[in-house]
Amino acid sequence: MSRVEDARLTSGQGTYIEDMNPLPNIHHAAILRSPYPHARIKSIRTDKAEQMPGVKGVATGRDIAGMTQPFPVGVTAPVKYYSLAVDKVRFVGEPVAVVVAKNRYLAEDALDLIEVEYEPLPAVVDIEKAMEPDAPLLHEDVGSNVANHRLFDYGDVNQAFAEADLIVKHKFHFPKYSATPVETYGVIAHYEASGNHLTVWSNFHGPFTLQSVMAHALQMPSNHFRIIIPKDVGGSYGIKSGVFPYMVLMGVVSKKLGLPVKWIEDRQEHLMASSSGTDRVTWIEAAVRGDGTVTGLKMKMADNVGGYIRAPEPACLYRTHSNSTGAYRIPNLAMETVAVMTNKCPTGLIRGYGGQQLYFPLERMMHMIAEKLGMDPAELIRRNLLRTEEFPYKTATGGIYDSGDYAAAFAKALDLVHYQQFRERQVKARQEGKYLGIGLACIVEPSGSNMGYITVALTPEQRAKSLPKSGCAEGATVSIDPMGGISVRISTTPTGQGHETVSAQIVGDVLGVDPRSVRVVAEMDTLTSPWSVASGSYSSRFAPIGSSAVYQAAMKVRAKLLAIAGEQLQKPPEMLDVRSGKVIVRDDPQQQISLKRLIGSAHWNPQGLPDGLEPGIHETSFYTISNALAPDENDLVNGSATYGFVADAVTVEVDAETGEVHILDYITVHDAGKLLNPLIVDGQIMGGLAHGLGGALYEELAYDRNGHFLTGSFMDYLCPTATEIPPVTIRHHETASPLTPLGAKGLGEGNTMSAPAVIANAVADALSPLGVMIDSLPLSPHRIWSFMQAAQTDNEV
Repeated sequence: MSRVEDARLTSGQGTYIEDMNPLPNIHHAAILRSPYPHARIKSIRTDKAEQMPGVKGVATGRDIAGMTQPFPVGVTAPVKYYSLAVDKVRFVGEPVAVVVAKNRYLAEDALDLIEVEYEPLPAVVDIEKAMEPDAPLLHEDVGSNVANHRLFDYGDVNQAFAEADLIVKHKFHFPKYSATPVETYGVIAHYEASGNHLTVWSNFHGPFTLQSVMAHALQMPSNHFRIIIPKDVGGSYGIKSGVFPYMVLMGVVSKKLGLPVKWIEDRQEHLMASSSGTDRVTWIEAAVRGDGTVTGLKMKMADNVGGYIRAPEPACLYRTHSNSTGAYRIPNLAMETVAVMTNKCPTGLIRGYGGQQLYFPLERMMHMIAEKLGMDPAELIRRNLLRTEEFPYKTATGGIYDSGDYAAAFAKALDLVHYQQFRERQVKARQEGKYLGIGLACIVEPSGSNMGYITVALTPEQRAKSLPKSGCAEGATVSIDPMGGISVRISTTPTGQGHETVSAQIVGDVLGVDPRSVRVVAEMDTLTSPWSVASGSYSSRFAPIGSSAVYQAAMKVRAKLLAIAGEQLQKPPEMLDVRSGKVIVRDDPQQQISLKRLIGSAHWNPQGLPDGLEPGIHETSFYTISNALAPDENDLVNGSATYGFVADAVTVEVDAETGEVHILDYITVHDAGKLLNPLIVDGQIMGGLAHGLGGALYEELAYDRNGHFLTGSFMDYLCPTATEIPPVTIRHHETASPLTPLGAKGLGEGNTMSAPAVIANAVADALSPLGVMIDSLPLSPHRIWSFMQAAQTDNEV
């Protein structure tokens, strides 16, 4: 089934925040931002801006501190984060003041009239330097730049390393990069003083646990704080979870000035100050037997969360906790996790969050181990992959992999890339002075986050002091009106993934009607939609969780219709079926009754309904997975609902003169359980691959050593376009999940996680004759050329 969303989107009928004018007399906001990475705010003078014609008012950090509480954070460090800087600025682009005027042009002009006196302070942007005792201190109340620090020990790591035939260790650097959706952040806020009600329209995508974070900051009852999300959001890839501070900011400004306020972020603001994934330093050691079996890992992972640790961080550090050993049978694991604050923009969710940071060092290590042992990396991977008979497999950290046939999917990838033939071609190419390489990567793709995973940031003793956090619930409602019109309301806040299409498919299948006759309402409204703290569009949660809620609600409707039909046909419901708009007797299809008549009975003749049935047809269901439990006293947690698998094989040629990487072929094989819509699936895979390609070769939010931002436009922050996308072959190997009613798992983030690793492995393989080590990204031509020149100099010496 083709996407029902496309007709309105491709014809220009989509409705985004900029298109919305839900109230009269909306005024426009512009934000003054810090030019300094670290400085004290000595004074702010706003009188000239306030006197400018058309300006309605100005808000500063002092106003915000007086009208809100700091945002709650998921760690114990006393980090005070407000929606405007109060006493200090801690990154370039941090909001300092807001001007509201009749239009955006006047508001922008008024920014120039605000006078801010700063006292510049030393800045730090390097993760390792920020952890040093004498580093410039961002938050005096914390006492260091470390916002979270934990140690974990699973299995018998010491024994694994003591008995190892080989120990391989290295340090890897992963860059800070973003998501760059077509639509930037947008907020409309309207405060009603008469009832102390705040309504915010925004392209926020969840998780809606942040609704409670915002309500706490606003000091407002949660049911007085209404959030409305339009049905069309111009892309997010996770990053629009980071709009929540601006939702609070505009709400406070609306309250202060008594006006509805609208703010639309520009591209420079988005790159500089919205959100991003974390840059990470990983120290990793592997204990290996002589036959290539990896028996233990030691990992220290230090994430740069920017100027503040803000919710939902440290999500990037712990989202992959349950799948830290990836697709491999590694029973012993020691981990040290550190969240470090520096003078960079704060971080949050972006597509694959935590996964790309994990798999880059892990998959590089698998190739490095093979090289140390003189073994083909394909063979090393095969020896360590989980076997089919081991599912469901419990990882060292408590993850429960529900199903899979990793070996078969990996074999398919090797076959599609013509692995052995390429190796033969590579030998000939090297004799001609060409640098050809092949990279492999096998990753586990978690989907449907268990909300409890984030509490692993706390010790068991700290967790015991509060209510356990768990689950991944999502809600949906299926209704049928008196004329037979079927409507579905979902709360997964889609950002282009096709949730409307798949929801219509599911309901159409369950109720035996044409899916195109089903209307899906994708707008989210916290006062009217069925939602929970887990609701939203992140962690690839629609396929395993959102679609299951739709399915269960539809099944409730089906059960009600069959109960009514059973009364009228004098047959038990288990003997009935729904097909083509009718309920039929399974053994005697001539006995039938139309859905329209049954629906009419529920609405027009409630006295004729079977005993115990309520009038009308309006069913809501909430779905979660039973093994999405809170972390236990040993820090074991199943952090996701389901776990898919991705096997990638990539061939490259590196230009000997320029260092440019040319991807010859990209093979990707996915196991995401039962595919709900293969057309949409392949589109999501291509999108994730493009994002991963950007992280591997092009994208980095760069700062100089003094904290000044260097990539404030698309001239400097490079994103792959259609012309950079290589030939891609997508295949599937379906092993249905036993945990979800449709057998589906999530996907769309897998290649975002795998592409940086597999491309790095391919480039390392290509340059192996030179002895080049690939341990940092992105692999820009300049960086590769520098690596090659340094290696050639070393070889000559």
